[in-house]
Amino acid sequence: QVQLVESGGGLVQAGGSLRLSCAASGRTFIGYAAGWFRQAPGKEREFVASISWSGSRTYYADSVQGRFTISTDDAKRTVYLQMTNLKPEDTAVYYCAANRERASTAKKDYDYWGQGTQVSVSS
Repeated sequence: QVQLVESGGGLVQAGGSLRLSCAASGRTFIGYAAGWFRQAPGKEREFVASISWSGSRTYYADSVQGRFTISTDDAKRTVYLQMTNLKPEDTAVYYCAANRERASTAKKDYDYWGQGTQVSVSS
């Protein structure tokens, strides 16, 4: 069982930046691909970014390409989502997810999920 804990959410003005963190409780991400998804009120949970366990492959939703960066630390203990030039439409609960297969863009491919962290962007 992999328990994921997100942190780093908050309230920021449009154009600002935030960095989200996701830690795997009691273990590392070695052997696990990770992804970030988000869910706005009244909307489906959507893909944001994902990274292979080696860190060599990353994928992004078109809506965040060029503004968000997914990465891991050298020890593979934490997955980050650096968010820049934030927009009001980025407001959502952001979830970290992991699986032992591949860096997928599909929710159904992830076996482990965190509880989420709220990101709010004011205009």
